[in-house]
Formats: sequence, C-alpha cells, structure tokens
Amino acid sequence: MHLPFYPILLTGLLFFCACSNNSTTEAENYIDPTIGNIAPILQPTRPIIHLPNQMIRTFPLRKDYTDDQISGFPLQVTGHNQGPVFIVKPSVACLKPAEWTRNLTYDHDLEIIHPWYYKTTLIEENVTVEFSPGAKTGMYKFTYPGKMPHQLIMAANGYQVKDDQITAYTTFHNDVPVFLYGKFNVKATSGLIADTLQYLKFPEDKNIVTLQYAISYVSLENAKHLFEKEINGKSFESICESGRLQWKNITNQISVEGGTDAQRRSFYTALYRCNERMVDIAEDTLYYSGYNKKVNVTHTSFYVDDAAWDTYQALHPLRMILNPKLEEEMLSSYLQMYRQSGWMPTFPRIFGDHPCMNGFHSTIIFLDAYKKGLKIDSLEEVYEGLRKNAVAATMLPWRNGPACSLDSFYYKNGYFPALRPDQPETVSEVDVFEKRQSVAVTLGHSYDDWALSQLAVALKKSDDAALFAGRSTNYRNLWNNENKFFLPKDAKGEWIDINPALDGGPGGRAYYDENNGWTYLWQVQQDIPALIKLMGGEKAFEARLDELFRTGLGTSKYEFWHMFPDATGLVGQYSMGNEPGFHIPYLYNYVGAAWKTQKRIRQLLDLWFKDNVFGIPGDEDGGGMSAFVVFSSMGFYPVTPGIPIYTIGSPVFSKVNIQLPNGKNFTILAKNSSATNKYIQRARLNGEDLSSPFFTHQQLMDGGVLELTMGNLPERRWWVSVHAPQ
Repeated sequence: MHLPFYPILLTGLLFFCACSNNSTTEAENYIDPTIGNIAPILQPTRPIIHLPNQMIRTFPLRKDYTDDQISGFPLQVTGHNQGPVFIVKPSVACLKPAEWTRNLTYDHDLEIIHPWYYKTTLIEENVTVEFSPGAKTGMYKFTYPGKMPHQLIMAANGYQVKDDQITAYTTFHNDVPVFLYGKFNVKATSGLIADTLQYLKFPEDKNIVTLQYAISYVSLENAKHLFEKEINGKSFESICESGRLQWKNITNQISVEGGTDAQRRSFYTALYRCNERMVDIAEDTLYYSGYNKKVNVTHTSFYVDDAAWDTYQALHPLRMILNPKLEEEMLSSYLQMYRQSGWMPTFPRIFGDHPCMNGFHSTIIFLDAYKKGLKIDSLEEVYEGLRKNAVAATMLPWRNGPACSLDSFYYKNGYFPALRPDQPETVSEVDVFEKRQSVAVTLGHSYDDWALSQLAVALKKSDDAALFAGRSTNYRNLWNNENKFFLPKDAKGEWIDINPALDGGPGGRAYYDENNGWTYLWQVQQDIPALIKLMGGEKAFEARLDELFRTGLGTSKYEFWHMFPDATGLVGQYSMGNEPGFHIPYLYNYVGAAWKTQKRIRQLLDLWFKDNVFGIPGDEDGGGMSAFVVFSSMGFYPVTPGIPIYTIGSPVFSKVNIQLPNGKNFTILAKNSSATNKYIQRARLNGEDLSSPFFTHQQLMDGGVLELTMGNLPERRWWVSVHAPQ
C-alpha cells in the first residue's frame, strides 16, 4: 500500500542486553527489528519498540537506514507510519535555538534493539539513550558524561515542569487529544531557549537521568492514573524484563526445528510484526474514540489502527488461529466504531476511519471469523453495518461518505465505469490522484458482496442473500475473453483498449490499483473454480500462472517502476511486494500442480525475505506482508478468507509446533526438508493419507499432526481433486 513518506526510520544490529536471555536458542532473540529497514522503493519497516498490540510505540527519528543522525526521540507514535508526539533530545551543548535542529550522530554498531529494549550512543555528545515500553507507559534512561551540562530539549507545546514532574498536552490529526504525565529521578530546572523551545536542565552530578511517563488520550488525570498503576516505582530492568517475557510468550507459541538461523530470524521477526497492530487504547474504564469524538466508558478493550485492504488476507486469519479471543475483541471494536459513527470502518485509525485504498474488506474479515467459529457480538447489528456500506456508501477509492452517481451506475450495471485515456474526469467526488480504479473496485466489491451474501444466508435473509450473491459475480462483466484479462469498460458498456501491463497512469489507478492487470487477473478468490473455467480450464489456468511468473515487464525497470513503484519483489510479472499477490502462488494447488506452488513459495521466501535490512520486498504495512511469511514458512496458507480452508505449500522448517489457545497442538513435520528437498512426496494428516493439498480450519484447531515427506524432485501424482473441501 502506498502511503505518504514519514522520515522516521531506525536501524541496528541484534545484540543481547541485560534485559535479554543471552541464549540464541530463545525464540524471542531471533527477532531483529532492523529487517526490512531499507525499502525497495517506498515504505521501509520501522524497528518499533512496543509490547504486543499495545498503545505505546516508539523509535528514534531519522530519514532512513543510511542516515547516521537522529533528529529526536518521541515518547509516543500514535499510529502505524504516523504521528510522533512529545519529542525530546538530549544535549550537552550551550543552549541556543539551533541546538533543536541539530541532529545527533549515532553509530549502527553501537545500537542494541529488541522489541522490549532499545539502546544507542550519541557519539559526539557521549550520551547513551535507552528505552523500554509498557502498555500505556514507557521509560527513557539517559546516561550523560561527567562535568558536562545534562539537558533535554523539547518543543514548548504545552510542557510544564515542576521539580521532578512533567506534564504536557498536544493534539494529533487536529482533533485527537494526547496527554503526558511523567517523572524524572532527579529534579529538573526548566526554561525557554526561544519562544517555541523549552529545555530541562538536570544536576551535573547526576549522570543518569530517567524519565518514566504515561500517555493518555482521555485526560491528564487519566495519564497520572495510568502512571501510578503501571510504572511508578518500577526499575528500568524490571520494565524491560516484563516486556521480554511478553514477547517470549508470543514467540513460544510457535516452536520450530530445522531450517537455518536466517530463516528463524525472518520467521520470528515476521511474527513480531504481526503483533504491531491493532492496538488497545482503552484506559481501564475510559477511552477516547475518533468515531464520536468524545471520551467513552468501557469495560473491555478498544482497538484501533488497522487497514483491512492490507490485513484481511493473512494477518486477521493468522490471529484467528493464534489468539481468537484477541481477534474477537478487535472485531467488537469495529462494531463500536459503527455504533459511534454510523459507518463500518475499513481503515480504522485513532482519529476515525481513514478512507484508504478500496473495498469494504472488513466484511470478509467478519465472515471469516464467523465461519471459523469465533464469537461475534450482535451479528445482526454487524450485518446491518456491513450492508449499509454495500448499499449506501461510496465505493470510490480514498473516499468516505454516501454513494455517488458512479455507485448508482454500479448497482444498475454491475461494473464500475472507466474513462478512456483522453477523457477528463466528470465526477467531482473522484480523487484526483487515486482515480476510479474501475477494474480493481469491481473485483474487490465482488468479493465483498460474496462475503455479505454468505452472512445473509447465515442470518436467513434470503432476499439479501440473492441480491449480494448476484452482485458477487460482477467480476464476470469485466472479463475480456479475447485478451484473457479483466479489462475496463466505459459507461456505454464498450471495452477500453489498453495494455493491462502498463496502462492506467501512476499505479494503474485509472483501471487497477498499485498493480497492473497481471496481478488483478487472479482477484477472484471467492470463486476459484469459476475463474479456472473463465480461463479455459485447468491446463489453461496452470499455463497462465506459468506465464505470469515468466513474462517480462515489457519495458525497462526504470519505466516500469516509474509507473508501478508498489509492484516490487518481481518474478516475471508477479509482485511479491504488494498485498494482492499473496495468494497467487498457491493457486497451482487448485489445478493439480501442487509441486509448482511448492517451488514458487520456496523461491519467493528465499529470494525476497532475507534476514537483513533489505529483507522485505515491499510495504510491510504493519503485519500484512509478515503474516504471509509466517504462514508460508510454516507450510500452509488461507487462500480465501471466508472459506475456512488452508492449502499446503512447502514448510522451510522440519518441524513446526503451534500451541493452540484451546490447549491443543497442531504440528507440521516435514521429513528430510532442506533447501533442495522442497517437494512433497507424500502427506498424511493424523495418520491418514491426504489426497489433495488442503485441510480445514476445524482440523487445525482440533490439533493433530500433518506429516509431509519431502524430496528434491516433484511428485506430480500427489493430488486427486482440484477442489478444496467445503
């Protein structure tokens, strides 16, 4: 997903600190937050220090991995890729206005970074900075050199200091209140450097200065309450150790044997990324909601910061296995957002729903949860909100609000109309840059409407079931049987002659979205047998997949990436670096060519997910892409959220054991697995032969053993049916 660039990137090497278990056999020590910190083109990962799915997230601010300077240390980052607030920076210099803008030089090799602990040395000041997070709190530790000024500089936006206490107030996104309450271990003297800059000066005989603090979106009083409840009186070491144990619980849920250290580092780092968001912003019995713009009373958690377009395919399904209760709480938060705002969100941020990308894929997430037996609060009311999106909200990309003339056209004609390349836009609601995305919108909403039809069946709403089942086949209206692509039509129903590999303007957005027609060729996850039939049958489908991975760009990389900067991690026309491609290599399993899925999955993991700063092939988007790594490394994947079926790939480990929350275990044994032995020769589930590369969610949650015998050459006979079990 293409988001605005924010210059907040941190890097470092994986060392072991006082807060760590020094044994590399401890799974949490394989986490390396610097993996992916250099992006191919767009967004890098950030080495975020935080507790799993908790509110406090932070990282030093810098341009990118190549930058050897830090501009400041935030006390909080309010959202994924967004909003550092309450920024401080240590100083030993004479206090002048220019000191605030002077960046602080550091050395990558002196950095220590874990999700629960950060340490760096500012080499020109000789100041060491350490940090450890809590849920709504955090603690910085500054070690200053002797006989030098001991100071912190901060923008004077609402800061007040009295003795050893500090309070502050600011807003995020113009309307989200953010309150700070904190304490130093020594008394501070404050003053102004200039009208907009404030300093805190500490006694020079106190080399170590600590700041414990709490953040609240409710009030200063609540920040004080959170401080007293969570962090007051605790040592830095105890906070750090508590964080390490929480991450240990996350990594210990999936134990692995075999594979390489590099594969373990990639795997456990991906699992860490899968716990970045959503985040719980409930503060005991209160929380601020961007959906009704006020403080609300609650007796449960309230989760924000999600991106359904990025997360519905793999991150939410992974959580439904590992922590279904947490997923239930997150979906309950979606319902609360609907109650408060009148719309079911798709990209719920702290400030409200962010009209990003296209589609109402929260519908798919709810169906997937329902089909997998998760508890959904007030399903009738959830359906009401999802249905309102489908019949009354605009489908325009990057727009919230009521339906417009293009939506009315869609309801009547079954496709989103496109403009010809020389036609100016005539509908004022269309975003100037994001365009209509006519094919992507039609395909995405076909899947959404299929999910809604399934929920309507479950709720015995027969008229709705028929309505949305009919709309779920709208993708057929843009299938061009001559060219074998999904192509745009104008409002007259006439085909628009384009090159689906290169046309559509930046990101192909006139017709597709961030990717070209080769990627959107496969966006019918809800009815793969029908897609196979459209393409001319199983052999034609398999050949088309081969063509995808082998076809050249048709132009130079310079020209291609000028048009499609999101389409990275390329193998032929296939893009590993963007969400719409995640399920595609698994589609071989549906046409009796499972060995090709095995080959491609291993290739993609080995090629694009290295354990270094280049190790993410595209925008990771807070767990979306990392969940693909977790699933694929274990050896299976949910191709169609909403159908509780998994399809088998090629595990990189010889043994994977998942401790399920119901007390059972699901184990994948890949005998003889290695870099060359990637092909499945035989599969057995709980002692019985598997004749096709599929198993159900219920079989997984019941616990058991999936045994795979691996070899270095394909076993083409390992399949019988092209259809997944229903």
